[in-house]
Amino acid sequence: MGTLILLRHGESTWNRQNRFTGWVDVPLSPDGMAQAARAGELLQDVRLDAVHTSTLLRAQDTTYEVLKRNRHCPDYLRVHEADSPWYAHFSAMPEDFSAPRIYVSESLNERYYGDLQGLNKEDAAKRFGAEQVHSWRRSYDIAPPGGESLKATAERVLPHYREHIVPRLLAGQCVLVSAHGNSLRALAMDIEALSPEQIVAYELATGAPHVYRLDAGMHLQGKEILAP
Repeated sequence: MGTLILLRHGESTWNRQNRFTGWVDVPLSPDGMAQAARAGELLQDVRLDAVHTSTLLRAQDTTYEVLKRNRHCPDYLRVHEADSPWYAHFSAMPEDFSAPRIYVSESLNERYYGDLQGLNKEDAAKRFGAEQVHSWRRSYDIAPPGGESLKATAERVLPHYREHIVPRLLAGQCVLVSAHGNSLRALAMDIEALSPEQIVAYELATGAPHVYRLDAGMHLQGKEILAP
């Protein structure tokens, strides 16, 4: 049985300011760092076979706060999605094969909010109208101007999941995905077989690990949310 852990990054500075963040690379707030550290404590005894994260620092910083507290992860290797000529000069040593890999992929980035990025959500409601902003935020297939819908986000997240994560789960491994509210919603929708209407109301608290147990047919056998 495979184990998949979904972890939304700790609170960012723009989460705290109630702003649309999207792909803007803002850091964790002090409370967000504390949330990431707490998630690390909750997962400290879990042996992680691989970790997948986005290219955005708030997700990566959360990842490292978790890994530095993990008792089974004295070291790790960081692997970027895009091939790099530098890797042509890398010869693996025996000890490298036991080190967990951190896979960094743009496919796991937060939903791209286009013209809304950087705006305070209340200011956006005044500018575009509260009903319109609510539609952009909570509809499955309606995108803000210049941005992505949740449906479009899922269309880049799920191929990464099926190609790079599912094979490990089928092999009985434990995989952590440290990412964002909307990219993780896309995964939760697939794993829990949720409808578009259900997923738009689905909330993942910052810093709270969602632990899924999946059988050999990738059917959900159990779910636990660890309290942050």
